[in-house]
Amino acid sequence: MAAAWAVLAVLLVAAQAASAAPVVAPAFLWAPKNYGFCSDDAKEVVHYQTVSPKGLAKSVLEEGGWSNLMCSKEDAQKNVDVAIVFLGSKLQSSDISKDKQIDPALADTLKLSFTSSEFSMAFPYVSTSDDEKLENSLLSGFAENCNSCLERNRVTYTDTCTVTGQDLKKHHSMDSIRDLVTSRMGNNPSGQTDLVVFCSGGFEDLDPAKSEGELLSELVAMLKKSGAKYTILYASQPSGLLENPSNLPQGRYLAEKTNTTKAGRAKCDGECLVKSTLLEGTFVGIVLLIILISGLMCMMGIDTPSRFEAPQES
Repeated sequence: MAAAWAVLAVLLVAAQAASAAPVVAPAFLWAPKNYGFCSDDAKEVVHYQTVSPKGLAKSVLEEGGWSNLMCSKEDAQKNVDVAIVFLGSKLQSSDISKDKQIDPALADTLKLSFTSSEFSMAFPYVSTSDDEKLENSLLSGFAENCNSCLERNRVTYTDTCTVTGQDLKKHHSMDSIRDLVTSRMGNNPSGQTDLVVFCSGGFEDLDPAKSEGELLSELVAMLKKSGAKYTILYASQPSGLLENPSNLPQGRYLAEKTNTTKAGRAKCDGECLVKSTLLEGTFVGIVLLIILISGLMCMMGIDTPSRFEAPQES
């Protein structure tokens, strides 16, 4: 009886641990031009570490160059008109490598933006949970890494965002965002960058309803048509489905699988070099082992007499 209760207790603890496991979702950062974000080649960079939303915010600020856009610095060069944080609620890390996508328009827009932009970074494994809204986690991460110097007066939101605070500037349609972008172009003497947080669902009164892919595609098309200098961070906070980051084989998918092949795609990074070296060593070891076994078998097969007859005298 005691053993049965012990087994039941273990199962309950395992179930609670599984229910508390974070959902892993991808994030993508890109800009059509490298507006001085990074002096090195930062095209199609993939970070394979599992990070939290605040860790993602730190990486975007430091490695993605957003600290010059969002933090109050007198000597900061702000060459971007608008920065967009697009938050989804469907895409998981495991969806990236699937042939059949839940939202094909979203997958196509992300792949095209990631591969065609001069500046692009991917974070395949961002752990999220339902304890806190992703928009709040990212904004708090931005504020912490900006040393509380985040220019919140330059931050606006779509009306589906659930952000803590008062006097929030909200957009109720795509036209409102277009008007903001247009007003900043050529009429921004201070060189400040506006941050637009585009939350899941887009707008409350959106009729007819549109998918994430359609909204993102429409937003990117609007920014391109306006001629604005922009950068976009896409992140997702799916809920209801759990997965283990260690069992996700698709981390390199966007960096390697596209409909077109390019000469630069043949580069082998650190992980690729380690795997190739191990594979080569395994093949060489197998060949040497086969040679050794063959040699031993041949030596064992040699049948020589233990003594020889004396030559006969004639």
